[in-house]
This record gives sequence, C-alpha cells and structure tokens, in this order.
Amino acid sequence: MEIISTNIGKPTPFLWNGKEEKTGIYKVPTNQAIYLTKNDVMSDEISNRLNHGGYYKACYVFSAEQYPYWKNLYPKLDWNWGMFGENLTLAGFDEKLVCLGDIYRVGEALVQVSQYREPCYKLGVKFGTQQVIRQFIAHGYGGTYLSILEEGYVEVNQKFTLEDRPESTLSVADLFQLVHAKEKDPKLLSIASKSKAIPPKKRMWLETFL
Repeated sequence: MEIISTNIGKPTPFLWNGKEEKTGIYKVPTNQAIYLTKNDVMSDEISNRLNHGGYYKACYVFSAEQYPYWKNLYPKLDWNWGMFGENLTLAGFDEKLVCLGDIYRVGEALVQVSQYREPCYKLGVKFGTQQVIRQFIAHGYGGTYLSILEEGYVEVNQKFTLEDRPESTLSVADLFQLVHAKEKDPKLLSIASKSKAIPPKKRMWLETFL
C-alpha cells in the first residue's frame, strides 16, 4: 500500500433538518506531509468527537481503487482525492487482504488497523443523496480507521510496511460485511468474538449474535 494523497478538512457548515451543523468530511488534498497524533490528524477538522477521532479512529484511510466505481455512479460530482472524508488515499489497499490488528510502519508513524467505517448522513449530504449510505454498505468496501501507536509525519509516495499481524483476526472487508449483514456468518462471528484486534465495544456487540 502506498499513500497517493494526504487530505485535510476544514469546518464546513450545512443545514440538516432545519439546523445548521458543521462537518470535516469535505477534505481536500494538502500536497504536503500531515502529522498523525494518537487521537486525530493534526489540523484536520473533527466536528463530532463522539463518533470520530480518538484512539480507534485517529486516521481514516480509503482505497484509490474504489474511486472508479463511485465515479461511475456519480459522474456529475466534483471528484478529487479525499472525497470519502479520508485522511489518506491509498493505492494497493485491498480490504480482503488487510486485517484488523495489522501493524504497519509508514513514514515516521507506526499505525494499527483498528475499526471499520460506519457511513453516516454527512456522507449523504456531501453526495447530495442519502441513498449513497445504502449503496456504500452494499458495495462492501468502507475503508478503515487507524490507531496511531507512534506519532509522526506521513506523506505522498510513502509505503505501508507490515510489521505484525494477530493470529486470530478478520479482514477489513469481512468485518464490514459481518457488521452490516442481517444474517451473521457464524464462522466470522466466532472469530470476531475471540479477536482482541476488534475494539472491545464492537466485539461485545457482535457476541450478542452468537
């Protein structure tokens, strides 16, 4: 995996149900290095820290290989890297091969794959339709959040080097499918219930389906 764009968002106001809110989902390429901290990306807007930022959601990454699918669905949008609110757009990011708990060295930072992405209404606001939420879930490739084990700068053209992988874990794609499936796969549920790579609250929630 290689960084092809570093993206930062500024506070952007919008109307939702008659009230003004703000969001950091409108990210744009920075053309420079960004600093990954333990709780967020420095200088990046996080309007709702209840659901974004923090240890398990410090940095969001998304695959460049998924862009053509969405450009075909929404050709009239103004497309650029960062369209899905990701801090890092990655080339070669295969969610069927990258696993929860994987530890990577990239630039100055040491990061760990930590959490799936839960699409919310703000993605719908950006795309101009809440229908995109259902499409995003059905497509099955939601990117992933990273925990930052060692803070540092990262920049374009730097590669992710795998340093460690848990013995019992799920791929990013498998976890995304498992969380959103109406009928949970018993095999995946069993793995998830035993995997320390999955955040405790999400693991406990999945255990209720066993």
